[in-house]
Amino acid sequence: MVTGSVVALGRQTFVEFRDVDKSYDGRVLAVHDLNLSIARGEFLTLLGPSGSGKTTTLNMLAGFERPIRGSITLDGRPVDRLPPYERNIGMVFQNYALFPHMSVAENVAFPLTVRRVGKAERHRRVGHALEMVRLGEYGDRRPAQLSGGQQQRVALARALVFEPSLVLMDEPLGALDRKLREHMQIELKQLHDMLGITILYVTHDQAEALTMSDRIAVFHGGTVVQLGTPDELYNAPADAFVASFIGDNNLFDGVVEDVHDGICRVRLEGGLPVAACAIRPPDAGCLVRLAVRPERVHLQTETPAENSFVASVEGRIYLGDHQQLLARLSNGQPVTVKTDAALATAPGTMVTLSWSAADCWAFPATDTVSEAIHEAGRET
Repeated sequence: MVTGSVVALGRQTFVEFRDVDKSYDGRVLAVHDLNLSIARGEFLTLLGPSGSGKTTTLNMLAGFERPIRGSITLDGRPVDRLPPYERNIGMVFQNYALFPHMSVAENVAFPLTVRRVGKAERHRRVGHALEMVRLGEYGDRRPAQLSGGQQQRVALARALVFEPSLVLMDEPLGALDRKLREHMQIELKQLHDMLGITILYVTHDQAEALTMSDRIAVFHGGTVVQLGTPDELYNAPADAFVASFIGDNNLFDGVVEDVHDGICRVRLEGGLPVAACAIRPPDAGCLVRLAVRPERVHLQTETPAENSFVASVEGRIYLGDHQQLLARLSNGQPVTVKTDAALATAPGTMVTLSWSAADCWAFPATDTVSEAIHEAGRET
């Protein structure tokens, strides 16, 4: 994990958590030993299941909660003891938190009003903020007269109007329907790129995190288990929890027979042999859990792969641009495949499935990892 003064993207650190612990009852740590640096102008997402510590982390930075140990700095200045209103931080919540008796313009102006900004300057900033979110003609309307997406943009304009150094967003798109949520993801990312502001975003939605983030901090059990770009997390997960939480996976349990040059030979139940990339080199005889993504499983091709198995197709889901097949290997192991929708693969068809060793990860099958995988599946 990067914790120095220079973080990813070649930018200077803007926010830093150092050795931070947080407990609500004095016994159980909601966040523990947190070290995390956020670059100036970065869009960093805190991703994890419910109870993993991501919202607690955001609330400590906002000033709504205080750590019991460690320090938090903003632009080099300690903020642990500063009240929220002295931190110059904008907030966007899931429920928008708009005042129903105020107009859109009055809602956006509220942070300026409490800061006693003059009327003329207040009017200028409100107009500019509403134009940024493409609601320049909606200033006289009440929140109830707007759609969910428009209300969310009003909340965003209000968070930006006083020109904060940092904007925190806690599940801001969670109440929107799927198509509107996807549209707002694009709008938020474009606005971030245009303004160059620093955004800390909290979500449990992996697709949302992959779509918008410069980097993602994956939380589990109150701490960051991996920090990296969306590509790094998806294609090089640090452990089984991250592999399961980020994207879909087929999971297999087996015993290691041998390891050579980072590739381990694993025997699955029923005797099926699988070659996999060892994330942490195991010893022969160790239990491991294998993970291979559905899009990396191929129907029979002319080029043989290290892993090739006969399977029967038991189900098919048509998804327009691709199809999802549920197949079963000879040992009874189910396998999900994402493939071209044009391929004729009706239930009952016998197929050959294959994948490369490089696309199959082998993780230690410890009790902690197994529990993490189970939790990841339950939360998603």
